[in-house]
Amino acid sequence: MGNNVTRFEAGEGVTLLGGGTLGAGDLALALSLAPRLVAADGGAARALAEGHMPEAVYGDMDSLGPEAMARIPAERLHVIAEQETTDFDKALRHVVAPVILAVGFTGARIDHELAVYHVLAARPDARCIVLGVADIVLHAPPRLRLDLPAQTRVSIFPLAPVTGRSRGLDWPIDGLRLDPLGRIGTSNRSTGAQVELCFDAPGALLILPRDHLAAARDAVAAASVWSRPARTASL
Repeated sequence: MGNNVTRFEAGEGVTLLGGGTLGAGDLALALSLAPRLVAADGGAARALAEGHMPEAVYGDMDSLGPEAMARIPAERLHVIAEQETTDFDKALRHVVAPVILAVGFTGARIDHELAVYHVLAARPDARCIVLGVADIVLHAPPRLRLDLPAQTRVSIFPLAPVTGRSRGLDWPIDGLRLDPLGRIGTSNRSTGAQVELCFDAPGALLILPRDHLAAARDAVAAASVWSRPARTASL
Protein backbone atom coordinates (compact mmCIF):
# COMPACT_ATOMS: atom_id res chain seq x y z
CA MET A 1 0.00 0.00 0.00
CA GLY A 2 1.46 3.33 -1.05
CA ASN A 3 2.51 5.71 1.73
CA ASN A 4 2.58 8.84 -0.41
CA VAL A 5 -0.69 10.73 -0.69
CA THR A 6 -0.67 12.25 -4.13
CA ARG A 7 -3.30 14.31 -5.84
CA PHE A 8 -5.52 12.88 -8.54
CA GLU A 9 -5.57 15.34 -11.44
CA ALA A 10 -7.89 14.91 -14.41
CA GLY A 11 -8.66 17.00 -17.47
CA GLU A 12 -12.27 15.78 -17.48
CA GLY A 13 -15.00 15.29 -14.92
CA VAL A 14 -14.48 13.00 -11.93
CA THR A 15 -17.15 10.91 -10.22
CA LEU A 16 -16.40 10.65 -6.50
CA LEU A 17 -18.12 7.63 -4.96
CA GLY A 18 -18.89 7.32 -1.26
CA GLY A 19 -20.10 4.42 0.81
CA GLY A 20 -23.53 5.86 1.63
CA THR A 21 -26.88 5.37 -0.04
CA LEU A 22 -26.62 4.88 -3.80
CA GLY A 23 -29.81 5.08 -5.81
CA ALA A 24 -30.47 2.90 -8.83
CA GLY A 25 -28.72 4.45 -11.79
CA ASP A 26 -26.89 7.11 -9.76
CA LEU A 27 -23.40 5.83 -10.51
CA ALA A 28 -24.14 5.29 -14.21
CA LEU A 29 -25.59 8.80 -14.46
CA ALA A 30 -22.58 10.38 -12.79
CA LEU A 31 -20.09 8.43 -14.90
CA SER A 32 -21.90 9.43 -18.10
CA LEU A 33 -21.19 13.06 -17.21
CA ALA A 34 -17.89 12.66 -15.31
CA PRO A 35 -16.14 9.47 -16.52
CA ARG A 36 -13.12 9.28 -14.19
CA LEU A 37 -13.87 7.32 -11.01
CA VAL A 38 -12.37 8.04 -7.58
CA ALA A 39 -13.63 6.55 -4.32
CA ALA A 40 -13.73 7.73 -0.73
CA ASP A 41 -12.88 4.84 1.60
CA GLY A 42 -15.79 2.33 1.58
CA GLY A 43 -16.99 3.74 -1.72
CA ALA A 44 -14.24 1.63 -3.30
CA ALA A 45 -16.03 -1.57 -2.29
CA ARG A 46 -19.22 -0.16 -3.80
CA ALA A 47 -17.36 0.59 -7.03
CA LEU A 48 -16.05 -2.97 -7.24
CA ALA A 49 -19.52 -4.38 -6.56
CA GLU A 50 -20.83 -2.27 -9.46
CA GLY A 51 -18.12 -3.60 -11.76
CA HIS A 52 -15.80 -0.59 -11.72
CA MET A 53 -12.20 -0.26 -10.60
CA PRO A 54 -11.55 3.17 -9.01
CA GLU A 55 -8.52 5.02 -10.28
CA ALA A 56 -7.75 6.28 -6.76
CA VAL A 57 -9.09 5.74 -3.25
CA TYR A 58 -8.72 8.28 -0.43
CA GLY A 59 -9.57 7.90 3.25
CA ASP A 60 -8.52 6.32 6.53
CA MET A 61 -9.67 2.95 5.12
CA ASP A 62 -11.63 2.00 8.21
CA SER A 63 -14.65 1.12 6.02
CA LEU A 64 -12.79 -0.77 3.31
CA GLY A 65 -12.50 -4.47 4.04
CA PRO A 66 -9.32 -6.48 3.35
CA GLU A 67 -10.87 -8.45 0.48
CA ALA A 68 -11.83 -5.30 -1.45
CA MET A 69 -8.54 -3.63 -0.56
CA ALA A 70 -6.58 -6.60 -1.94
CA ARG A 71 -8.30 -6.24 -5.32
CA ILE A 72 -7.19 -2.62 -5.77
CA PRO A 73 -3.62 -1.88 -6.93
CA ALA A 74 -1.58 -0.63 -3.98
CA GLU A 75 -0.53 2.56 -5.76
CA ARG A 76 -4.17 3.59 -6.02
CA LEU A 77 -4.76 3.39 -2.26
CA HIS A 78 -4.03 6.68 -0.48
CA VAL A 79 -4.29 6.27 3.27
CA ILE A 80 -4.88 9.45 5.26
CA ALA A 81 -4.90 8.36 8.88
CA GLU A 82 -5.92 11.59 10.61
CA GLN A 83 -9.36 11.65 12.20
CA GLU A 84 -9.97 15.41 12.09
CA THR A 85 -11.72 15.32 8.71
CA THR A 86 -14.23 13.09 6.96
CA ASP A 87 -13.38 10.75 4.11
CA PHE A 88 -15.33 13.07 1.79
CA ASP A 89 -13.06 15.93 2.82
CA LYS A 90 -9.95 13.78 2.46
CA ALA A 91 -10.92 12.83 -1.08
CA LEU A 92 -12.16 16.24 -2.17
CA ARG A 93 -9.00 18.04 -1.18
CA HIS A 94 -6.88 15.64 -3.24
CA VAL A 95 -8.92 15.63 -6.47
CA VAL A 96 -8.39 18.33 -9.09
CA ALA A 97 -10.81 18.30 -12.02
CA PRO A 98 -13.05 20.63 -14.05
CA VAL A 99 -15.99 19.23 -12.07
CA ILE A 100 -16.52 16.53 -9.42
CA LEU A 101 -19.83 14.69 -9.14
CA ALA A 102 -20.19 13.20 -5.66
CA VAL A 103 -22.53 10.21 -5.34
CA GLY A 104 -23.15 7.94 -2.36
CA PHE A 105 -22.86 10.74 0.21
CA THR A 106 -26.53 11.46 1.00
CA GLY A 107 -29.70 9.71 2.09
CA ALA A 108 -28.48 7.72 5.10
CA ARG A 109 -27.38 9.23 8.44
CA ILE A 110 -28.36 12.88 8.79
CA ASP A 111 -25.17 13.78 10.66
CA HIS A 112 -23.08 12.35 7.84
CA GLU A 113 -25.06 14.28 5.24
CA LEU A 114 -24.75 17.54 7.20
CA ALA A 115 -21.00 16.91 7.40
CA VAL A 116 -20.95 16.70 3.59
CA TYR A 117 -22.53 20.15 3.31
CA HIS A 118 -20.09 21.45 5.89
CA VAL A 119 -17.23 20.28 3.67
CA LEU A 120 -18.84 21.92 0.62
CA ALA A 121 -19.04 25.19 2.54
CA ALA A 122 -15.52 24.89 3.94
CA ARG A 123 -13.94 24.16 0.54
CA PRO A 124 -15.33 26.86 -1.77
CA ASP A 125 -12.54 26.25 -4.29
CA ALA A 126 -13.74 22.70 -5.02
CA ARG A 127 -15.81 22.28 -8.18
CA CYS A 128 -18.10 19.72 -6.60
CA ILE A 129 -21.77 18.83 -7.10
CA VAL A 130 -23.41 16.43 -4.64
CA LEU A 131 -26.09 14.19 -6.13
CA GLY A 132 -29.06 13.37 -3.91
CA VAL A 133 -32.33 11.51 -4.40
CA ALA A 134 -34.29 14.52 -5.64
CA ASP A 135 -31.78 17.37 -5.72
CA ILE A 136 -28.22 18.36 -6.42
CA VAL A 137 -26.19 20.66 -4.17
CA LEU A 138 -23.12 22.78 -4.90
CA HIS A 139 -21.22 25.65 -3.36
CA ALA A 140 -22.14 28.67 -5.46
CA PRO A 141 -19.04 30.16 -7.11
CA PRO A 142 -18.52 33.94 -7.41
CA ARG A 143 -20.55 33.96 -10.64
CA LEU A 144 -22.65 31.20 -12.16
CA ARG A 145 -24.70 31.13 -15.35
CA LEU A 146 -27.22 28.31 -15.60
CA ASP A 147 -29.44 27.35 -18.51
CA LEU A 148 -32.73 26.42 -16.85
CA PRO A 149 -36.31 26.17 -18.10
CA ALA A 150 -38.82 28.65 -16.70
CA GLN A 151 -40.28 27.77 -13.30
CA THR A 152 -37.34 25.56 -12.29
CA ARG A 153 -36.89 25.52 -8.52
CA VAL A 154 -33.74 27.39 -7.49
CA SER A 155 -32.90 27.36 -3.78
CA ILE A 156 -30.09 29.25 -2.11
CA PHE A 157 -29.18 28.13 1.39
CA PRO A 158 -26.52 30.24 3.11
CA LEU A 159 -24.14 28.54 5.51
CA ALA A 160 -22.46 31.90 6.16
CA PRO A 161 -23.69 35.50 5.78
CA VAL A 162 -23.61 36.43 2.08
CA THR A 163 -24.97 39.04 -0.28
CA GLY A 164 -25.33 38.83 -4.03
CA ARG A 165 -27.24 39.68 -7.17
CA SER A 166 -29.33 37.71 -9.59
CA ARG A 167 -30.95 37.73 -12.98
CA GLY A 168 -33.61 35.35 -14.13
CA LEU A 169 -35.26 34.64 -10.76
CA ASP A 170 -38.85 35.34 -9.77
CA TRP A 171 -37.55 36.91 -6.54
CA PRO A 172 -34.21 38.69 -7.09
CA ILE A 173 -31.67 38.48 -4.29
CA ASP A 174 -30.24 41.96 -4.94
CA GLY A 175 -29.93 43.95 -1.72
CA LEU A 176 -30.68 40.97 0.52
CA ARG A 177 -28.41 39.72 3.27
CA LEU A 178 -28.71 35.95 3.39
CA ASP A 179 -27.79 34.34 6.70
CA PRO A 180 -28.24 30.82 8.13
CA LEU A 181 -29.87 32.37 11.23
CA GLY A 182 -31.81 34.99 9.30
CA ARG A 183 -33.12 35.23 5.75
CA ILE A 184 -32.58 32.22 3.52
CA GLY A 185 -33.39 31.83 -0.17
CA THR A 186 -35.15 28.51 -0.66
CA SER A 187 -37.91 27.77 -3.21
CA ASN A 188 -37.14 30.56 -5.66
CA ARG A 189 -37.92 29.97 -9.35
CA SER A 190 -36.32 30.69 -12.70
CA THR A 191 -38.11 33.01 -15.11
CA GLY A 192 -36.61 31.99 -18.43
CA ALA A 193 -33.75 30.41 -20.30
CA GLN A 194 -30.84 31.55 -18.12
CA VAL A 195 -30.25 32.27 -14.46
CA GLU A 196 -27.25 34.35 -13.46
CA LEU A 197 -26.12 34.49 -9.86
CA CYS A 198 -23.21 36.31 -8.32
CA PHE A 199 -22.08 36.51 -4.73
CA ASP A 200 -19.75 38.78 -2.78
CA ALA A 201 -18.36 36.02 -0.56
CA PRO A 202 -18.37 32.23 -0.33
CA GLY A 203 -20.89 30.41 1.83
CA ALA A 204 -24.04 29.94 -0.28
CA LEU A 205 -25.17 26.46 -1.24
CA LEU A 206 -27.21 26.22 -4.43
CA ILE A 207 -29.86 23.49 -4.57
CA LEU A 208 -31.50 22.44 -7.85
CA PRO A 209 -33.65 19.53 -9.04
CA ARG A 210 -31.39 16.66 -10.10
CA ASP A 211 -32.92 16.71 -13.61
CA HIS A 212 -30.63 19.67 -14.25
CA LEU A 213 -27.38 17.92 -13.31
CA ALA A 214 -25.93 18.19 -16.83
CA ALA A 215 -26.61 21.94 -16.97
CA ALA A 216 -25.08 22.39 -13.53
CA ARG A 217 -22.02 20.37 -14.51
CA ASP A 218 -21.45 22.58 -17.55
CA ALA A 219 -21.95 25.76 -15.53
CA VAL A 220 -19.60 24.72 -12.73
CA ALA A 221 -16.90 23.63 -15.18
CA ALA A 222 -17.09 27.05 -16.88
CA ALA A 223 -17.15 29.13 -13.69
CA SER A 224 -14.29 30.66 -11.77
CA VAL A 225 -14.02 29.28 -8.25
CA TRP A 226 -13.39 31.14 -5.04
CA SER A 227 -9.81 31.97 -4.21
CA ARG A 228 -8.53 32.87 -0.77
CA PRO A 229 -9.19 35.65 0.04
CA ALA A 230 -12.51 35.67 -1.82
CA ARG A 231 -12.92 38.24 -4.54
CA THR A 232 -16.09 40.25 -5.16
CA ALA A 233 -17.95 39.58 -8.40
CA SER A 234 -20.50 41.85 -10.01
CA LEU A 235 -23.01 41.53 -12.82
